[in-house]
Amino acid sequence: MAANPPPSPVQRARANVAAWYGALAERERRLVLIAALIVGLALLWWLAIAPAWQTLRAAPARHATLDAQLARMQQLAQTTEGLRAGSTGQPPGRDEALRALEAATGALGGTGQVAVLADRATLTLRQTEAVALAGWLQQVRVNARLLPLESQLNRDGPGTTWSGTLVLSGPPLAGN
Repeated sequence: MAANPPPSPVQRARANVAAWYGALAERERRLVLIAALIVGLALLWWLAIAPAWQTLRAAPARHATLDAQLARMQQLAQTTEGLRAGSTGQPPGRDEALRALEAATGALGGTGQVAVLADRATLTLRQTEAVALAGWLQQVRVNARLLPLESQLNRDGPGTTWSGTLVLSGPPLAGN
């Protein structure tokens, strides 16, 4: 007959625990089981339930953030598609570009004046808000297809207003 292999360390540990547990009185066995149950429940809470609960509580805020990011990306994609579609077509004519330039300048609220000479448009700014200037540049780029060539802008004090000149040019002004 074959000899039994020696017990593994795990088997020896089980045997030692079983012998120790068997030597305990009935009251002590119950206390050990209660303590093991408490430790098991605490481990279950810390390793499984608490992280899942935290994730579930943070989900609405995370969802709102991701929705806002998605909306912004969709808006950027629409702008890109609009620019792509617009760039494949003919640029606007000179008159149409000048109308778009005047409309954009009117939105500056009197803080900017535009003068057109030959194939260049010069915008003169006086304490124009940075946000308004950024919007103006976008409108002129998209609607009139004009791009800045030169700029001499100065920030007015510690605020976010700008003064100076901005020279633009593009295909609509070059023609005719």
